[in-house]
Amino acid sequence: MSWFRNLIRNPTIKSSSSTSLLKSKPAISTNLILTSLSRFTTDSSPASPSPTAPVTQYSGLEPTKPNEKPRVVVLGSGWAGCRLMKGIDTNIYDVVCVSPRNHMVFTPLLASTCVGTLEFRSVAEPIGRIQPAISREPGSYFFLSNCTGIDADNHLVHCETATDELKTLEPWKFKISYDKLVIALGAEALTFGIHGVKENAIFLREVHHAQEIRRKLLLNLMLSDIPGVSEEEKCRLLHCVVVGGGPTGVEFSGELSDFIMRDVRQRYAHVKDYIHVTLIEANEILSSFDDRLRRYATKQLSKSGVRLVRGVVKDVEPQKLILNDGTEVPYGLLVWSTGVGPSPLVKSLELPKSPGGRIGIDDWLQVPSVQDVFAIGDCSGYLESTGKPTLPALAQVAERQGKYLAVLLNRIGKTGGGHANSAKDMELGDPFIYRHLGSMATIGRYKALVDLRQSKESKGLSLAGFLSWIVWRSAYLTRVVSWRNRFYVAVNWATTFVFGRDISRI
Repeated sequence: MSWFRNLIRNPTIKSSSSTSLLKSKPAISTNLILTSLSRFTTDSSPASPSPTAPVTQYSGLEPTKPNEKPRVVVLGSGWAGCRLMKGIDTNIYDVVCVSPRNHMVFTPLLASTCVGTLEFRSVAEPIGRIQPAISREPGSYFFLSNCTGIDADNHLVHCETATDELKTLEPWKFKISYDKLVIALGAEALTFGIHGVKENAIFLREVHHAQEIRRKLLLNLMLSDIPGVSEEEKCRLLHCVVVGGGPTGVEFSGELSDFIMRDVRQRYAHVKDYIHVTLIEANEILSSFDDRLRRYATKQLSKSGVRLVRGVVKDVEPQKLILNDGTEVPYGLLVWSTGVGPSPLVKSLELPKSPGGRIGIDDWLQVPSVQDVFAIGDCSGYLESTGKPTLPALAQVAERQGKYLAVLLNRIGKTGGGHANSAKDMELGDPFIYRHLGSMATIGRYKALVDLRQSKESKGLSLAGFLSWIVWRSAYLTRVVSWRNRFYVAVNWATTFVFGRDISRI
């Protein structure tokens, strides 16, 4: 980020410096350098006041000129944002991505990394590979930053650098001018205001969450083998509690029970009888799946040693959680997976909201009350005026919204509406229509569920067992973003099958 800080701190390049550059460098190189740097400006005012209205300057990216490519700013690097960037035509637009992470996470396989079935790099795809123009084109950038606010009237995004609390650079604020803004900020895990969840539980949404789970799980296994540790403390350390019976919670419980049966019993024989998994859910597990598949999942998880508890968590303490009936559940590892909701930033934006607090959108994924702003993924929801229900927070919803919006923006750009405020009365074509393709979940021990119904009320094909597990693995292997990561995933699966899971604590 040092190059970025130096650029945005320097004043706009004057003609004298341009002349010296022309003398010392070839013309082509000089033009490229000047074109790139001219996009950055500073907060400094002009040296001498002009009799005309002063030109506003700020640190960051200035508005594009009529002879330049319009700029699409994408906030977020999740399923929706990355699918949009993959499909956007960079011959029409410059692309700027703002996100606190420089990769996309393939979330359906994230649970497998917690226990060593897959390595972490297998589920992380760099943004520069998804959209190569960000690494090559002079007007396209990736900024490792957080969005802190949006000024829709002036087509500005306010940002602040994300340094993960490392003292490499003091938090640096800057602004980005956009022609088209795509808000794909995702959502955050719901805690329902329960005391102690954020302090003591681990969420399973990012790669660093999976790394933390893996390190803590292996640490507890090794600590419980130390002489002098009491029986009660061993039971607590090796009690893994998962709160939330959705696909993520069930898949993690299945992976964890498989890890215990196939690897822990062989490599941690001294403590194999102490380790247990408990899955807590307020209602039915996998509520969106077919009834027959839910019963099958319950039976198989119980066979694998997963204890299913129906209850509501009332309080979470550092070494135990308390249910609403007063039951105390001690734990060594607590994973929280109870759904997602709008982030504080999404709630704070002065934009129309859908029921539930998401950013309100129309049938074309536009935020209707402002110009040139779109919202996709888990942070968006249909306004009540559309008469459509809010779509579920699923990867397939976000991916298909991103694909649709990329086609729409390309069409707008080709017809001359790419620049700010130039597509007000433009015909947008067919609205976005979502058709559910089905749901899948693995439950461990080479078994999975495949539900191909379009909704809970409709009829369709439902599979369970080993054949479903083959379908589950094949489907996700083909959905991994790049051939590089497909190769990683296939090799990891083969290595785990032959040699077992990696239990190194790194």
